[in-house]
Order: sequence, then C-alpha cells, then structure tokens
Amino acid sequence: MNERDFVNDLLTTEKYMTGAYNIALNEASNQTLYQELATIFKETQDCQRNLYNLMFKNGWYALEQAEQTKVQNSYQQFSGYKNQLPYSVQ
Repeated sequence: MNERDFVNDLLTTEKYMTGAYNIALNEASNQTLYQELATIFKETQDCQRNLYNLMFKNGWYALEQAEQTKVQNSYQQFSGYKNQLPYSVQ
C-alpha cells in the first residue's frame, strides 16, 4: 500500500465511524452516554475532515467543479422543497 491508499483507507474508515456514531447519538437514551458519544463523534468528525484536507492538498481527492447552471437548478429545486416542510427553515 502506498501513502495515498493508506490515507484513503483511513478516510473511508472515519466516514463509516462518523455515520455509526451519528446513529448511536440518535438512539442514546442515557444523557451521560449521549455526551460521551457526542465527544467521540466530534473527534471522529474532526479526524475525517483532517484526512480529507490532507488528501485534497496532495491532489489525492479531486473534485469536479459543477457548472453554474447545475448549481442554480439544484438550488431552485431544493428551495421549492422548503415550502413543503412542516416547520420554518431559515
């Protein structure tokens, strides 16, 4: 495994763990457990972001720039959804 593959594997693991902790937070009924999970979730999320930034900086995580018309179309589509929500979205 080269460095890029190793970091990519770490990033994938952190993304999975962040998702798992998110589910655990949603289902935690004990406040103390919830606080502990929230702390671990934040640390995991920060680690995931740092790995993403490292990969992006090294050119290992390339993003495609979206066309402006696609961005505007998506914005209009999802802006229309706000009216359908049962609560106010700012």
